[in-house]
Amino acid sequence: MTLSDSVSTGLQALAQLPALQNYPCQHHAEDFERYLQLLQQWNRTFNLTAIRDAEDQVIRHLLDSLVLLPYLEADRIADVGTGAGLPGIPLAIADPRRQWSLIDSNTKKTRFVTQVKLDLNLHQVTVIHDRVETLSTGPFDQIICRAFKPLDQLVDSLSHLLSADGVILAMIGKPPDREAEAKLSQQGTIALIPLTVPGLNATRFLLTIKPKSRAAGV
Repeated sequence: MTLSDSVSTGLQALAQLPALQNYPCQHHAEDFERYLQLLQQWNRTFNLTAIRDAEDQVIRHLLDSLVLLPYLEADRIADVGTGAGLPGIPLAIADPRRQWSLIDSNTKKTRFVTQVKLDLNLHQVTVIHDRVETLSTGPFDQIICRAFKPLDQLVDSLSHLLSADGVILAMIGKPPDREAEAKLSQQGTIALIPLTVPGLNATRFLLTIKPKSRAAGV
């Protein structure tokens, strides 16, 4: 199966999910395919991702990112620890109305994301090469992260970038353990949402965290 076929098949399966039926992702198939082509080209030299099979990239990178679309509610969104632009690039392609800041401290990865931005004319994307701890940009109404930090460190690491009502969206493979859940519950309001990724034989969850001080409007 060609990359084009894999993208088309994956997007068709995504469109069958009730939560994704109102999102015309198939209209952006060429841009998704071009992104994955660039990822494969750069990956030969810079090792941006350990997932090299084209079909796996469609499932584990593209579809795994796009399942977040129903949970985007803000105009300004940050993707921290974006790496090779995941999930930020697929989401920015699918929803160009929002302003995206893709943040990573790895030079080769931000160079790649910058090239993708230029190649696909993603004017709504800002690429930031910096450490989150020292970053002063923002504030953001939603911050997305995937395998960025241990769950019990997320609020402390990201709260300075959030707006007053900001929410952290953490993509995780399994529910938090009791210790992490207890600490997160002390820090704010949390919710765990199961995600379905077509073709993925593994669990996925979205953990939303609204820090307590912001939930109270402090």
